[in-house]
Amino acid sequence: MARKKYVPALGFHCLTSFYDRVAGCAGYGYRFWYALMIQARLADGQRVLDLGCGTGSLAVLIKQYYPGIDISALDCDHAMLIQAGRKAEKRQAGIHFVRAFAEHTPYPDRHFDRVLSSLLFHHLSSDSKALAASELLRVLKPGGELYVMDWGRAASRLMRYLFYTVQLMDGFDSTRDNIAGRLPEIFERAGFCEVVKLQAVNTVFGTLAFYRAVKKTGSGNSLLL
Repeated sequence: MARKKYVPALGFHCLTSFYDRVAGCAGYGYRFWYALMIQARLADGQRVLDLGCGTGSLAVLIKQYYPGIDISALDCDHAMLIQAGRKAEKRQAGIHFVRAFAEHTPYPDRHFDRVLSSLLFHHLSSDSKALAASELLRVLKPGGELYVMDWGRAASRLMRYLFYTVQLMDGFDSTRDNIAGRLPEIFERAGFCEVVKLQAVNTVFGTLAFYRAVKKTGSGNSLLL
């Protein structure tokens, strides 16, 4: 994988090992991954990608509930993937882990039925968000669906103040699109249709939003923006 700078989970590489504990204490642990999984309407026999899999919690959860799913999990952080591999091995979950960037996924066209992404997009610049969205359109089958859980527009002034903690850790530039509620626009510009916000939930770090987007049936591949 080509060398490229990226913002690690919690903003610093030295904090990566604490990610699961922080996520649980902050209130966006398994119950939100479970909600994302249920929203995605998964079924055995599907081919699924967990984009920005982190420590593998979502991918392992999916495999436990749907053992017949062929699931791949991608992340650019080597330390995260080591934790994810150990977690999957402990739970005997067969998952294909790959180290790569969201802007250049190593999968063929029209490969996946579903793509799920949890707390990845706020780490990406505006240009990288657009490239990643185009890549996801490319690797999804016609009629395939994208489900994203990430920080969204603050539901109140309090939620906006709380979100400054995330911005201090992960950066103000990369989170600007999220706080402005622009993720649906980015997905639509990439070529997705039926882009909707399914849910918004307040946490101790701000407002989490859940989105769905669909690749048109019979559509070709998107051009990069």
